Amino acid sequence: MKHIGYLILINTTVALYLTYGLNSGQKFGANWVFSMLIGTSINLSIAFFRWLIWRDAKPHHLAFLILCVLAAPIGYYFGGAIGLAIYGYQVHAIFSISSYGNQFATILISLIAGFFFWNQTKIAELQAQQEKEKARSAAVERAAVQAQLQLLQAQIEPHMLFNTLANLQGLIAIDVDRAQHMLEQLIRYLRATLSSSRLEQTKLENEFELIHAYLELLTIRMGKRLRYQIDLPTELRQHSIPPMLLQPLVENAIKHGLEPKVEGGEIHVSANIEAPFLHIRISDTGLGLGAHYDENKTHPQHHSHVGNANIRERLNALYGDMARLHLEQNPEMGVTAHLYLPLAQNQMQ
Repeated sequence: MKHIGYLILINTTVALYLTYGLNSGQKFGANWVFSMLIGTSINLSIAFFRWLIWRDAKPHHLAFLILCVLAAPIGYYFGGAIGLAIYGYQVHAIFSISSYGNQFATILISLIAGFFFWNQTKIAELQAQQEKEKARSAAVERAAVQAQLQLLQAQIEPHMLFNTLANLQGLIAIDVDRAQHMLEQLIRYLRATLSSSRLEQTKLENEFELIHAYLELLTIRMGKRLRYQIDLPTELRQHSIPPMLLQPLVENAIKHGLEPKVEGGEIHVSANIEAPFLHIRISDTGLGLGAHYDENKTHPQHHSHVGNANIRERLNALYGDMARLHLEQNPEMGVTAHLYLPLAQNQMQ
C-alpha cells in the first residue's frame, strides 16, 4: 500500500506538470488518467520483467536501471493505448501522437521513479534486517535472563534440602516414627516443587501449596514452637507468579526469626490486590530485624544473601523497577516481608 501511494503521488505530480507547467491544452482530469495508466503500466512492466529475470533474487543496480529504461516505452504505449480507448479514440493513434520528446520524458520519469523505488526497497530491507536483529537480540537476552534465573533458583533448593536431610538423619536415631513422617512430608514437598520449579511461571495457588508443604515439613521438627496461617483469596488462585519466590522468604522468617526464639512463634502468609500490584505478605512474630539491618547490604556468607538478595536479583531480571521486595519491623514483634509484583504481568492469559 505504501508503494501504491508513492506511485499515485508521482503520477499526480506528472499530471500537474503537464497541465499547468507545460500548458498541454488538456484538462487536468485527462492528464491525470493518462499519467496514472502510463505510470502504472511502466511500474507493472518493471515488476514483471524483474520477476522474469531475477525471480526472488536481488537485481544488480545498473541492470535494474537499464530495465527501467526498456520498460518505459512499453508502459508508455500500453498505458496510452488504454487511455485512448477509454476516451473513444483509436488505439493505434498512440503511435501517431507520440514523439521522441514524450518517450524521452517517459524514460526519464521511469528512471527517477525506478531509482526512488529502489531506494525505498533498500530502506525496507534495512528496516526488516534491523527488526530481525532486534528479535534475535531479544531472544538472546531472554535466554540469558532465563539462564540467570535458573542459576539463582538453583541456589535455594540445595540449601533447604541439605537442612532437611540433616534433620532427618538426626531424627532417625531418636524417633523412627517421626522420621518416617518427615520423609513422607519431604516427598510431598519435592513433588510440589517438581511441578513448577523449572517453569517460568506458576499459579499462585501452586506456590501457596508449596509453602504449605514446606511449613508442614518444618512443624515436624519444631513441633508446637511453629504455628502458621495461610490466606489466599479464591480470586487470586489463578494469578501467575515466578516459582520459588515465596519459599526463601518463609525460610528466612523461620531461620532468623522463629527458630532462634525459645518459645517460637507464628508465621502468616497472605496475598491481596493493591493496584497496580499483587501484594504478598510474609509476617512472623520472631526476633525481628537487627538494630543495624540494611536490606540493601548483606554479607556474602549470610543466608539472606541466598534468600532476599536472590529474590531481588530475580525481580530485577524479570520486572526491572516494576517489582520490589521490602522488609519492615513489626510494631510489636517480628518482621513482615512485602513482595510487590506488577499486577498486569501476573494475570493468567
